[in-house]
Amino acid sequence: MQKDDAQRRADRIREFNSELAALEAEGVLSLTAEDRQRIAAHHKGLLTAYARSFDIDVSGADRQLSMGMRIVSFLGAMALSAAVFFFFYRFWGNLGTPTQVGILLMVPLLATVAVEIAARREQTLYFASLLALVAFACFVLNLSVLGIIFNITPTQNAFIAWGSLALIFAYGYGLRLQLIAGMTCLLGYLAATVGTWSGCYWLSFGERPENFIVAGTVMTLAAAIPHRDRPSFPGLYRCYGLLAIFIAVLILGNWGHISYLPWDAEVIEGFYQTVGFVLAAGTIALGIRRRWPGTTNLGSTFFVLYLYTKLFDWWWDWLPKYLFFLLLGLIAVGLLLVLKRIRGMARGGAV
Repeated sequence: MQKDDAQRRADRIREFNSELAALEAEGVLSLTAEDRQRIAAHHKGLLTAYARSFDIDVSGADRQLSMGMRIVSFLGAMALSAAVFFFFYRFWGNLGTPTQVGILLMVPLLATVAVEIAARREQTLYFASLLALVAFACFVLNLSVLGIIFNITPTQNAFIAWGSLALIFAYGYGLRLQLIAGMTCLLGYLAATVGTWSGCYWLSFGERPENFIVAGTVMTLAAAIPHRDRPSFPGLYRCYGLLAIFIAVLILGNWGHISYLPWDAEVIEGFYQTVGFVLAAGTIALGIRRRWPGTTNLGSTFFVLYLYTKLFDWWWDWLPKYLFFLLLGLIAVGLLLVLKRIRGMARGGAV
């Protein structure tokens, strides 16, 4: 059993106890004292074993504290990474080249060893996550500074090295922040590579949003790869890739002149606005069909964002501001009613 499986079982136990209490209060079900004690003892044994083996959250308070600890871990990693950067900035010029190279090689290695030690000593991986982010930041600084020292021409291939380290941490220890860092690096590499195919310098890949549409599509398709040991990773791949696509389409729907397409800017904008609505609606339908709440929420968010952007283009200049926002509010109410009906249809019941 993995930690995610244990956490889901603990959540089901908590929900079961809550629903059982509600059924008894409503007079629908009444367990004997012996049955109640047997169930409670079984659940207590399971939760105790899971907490000892996986250090999971066994109550709502534990879950809230865990979220706070994740935030503190992330902020601590950012602070330590900034400390490393400013240390280099402050003292780097006073060091000789051999010393500089030695520090650049040793710091990421020491941080990686610290990640392994922390992961062996702590099941929750808060300190391992913190140290992994520091190791990743040191490795990014490592390649960047070594390139400057030895006058190496920068290329997008550095994203591959950075992303590979982040993914090693992510899959090795189940760290989601490292997975996001790795996906960001791979997204940058794919977008830059697609940009070079069109003749652009690789550092200019951000000037063409279509590069990110291609890269985001690859990231989204990566969610289809089986992840038996990391069942939460496919959802992150899917949402991250779709997010990149949605943002690129949103930009192209408003600034068509930066597109690769050889059409008039207004035609390009209209095309991508249509693509955005169709893609968002399809994402909502797919999320409902496959029971992917993150995908459904992402599609709903961008559908509304595309709609509001279009309404701004149509009405902002000639409607009074109070009337404009009143119409937006009424449209939001209408969308809520539509989504509520769709949810009811998905459940197979009447609204």
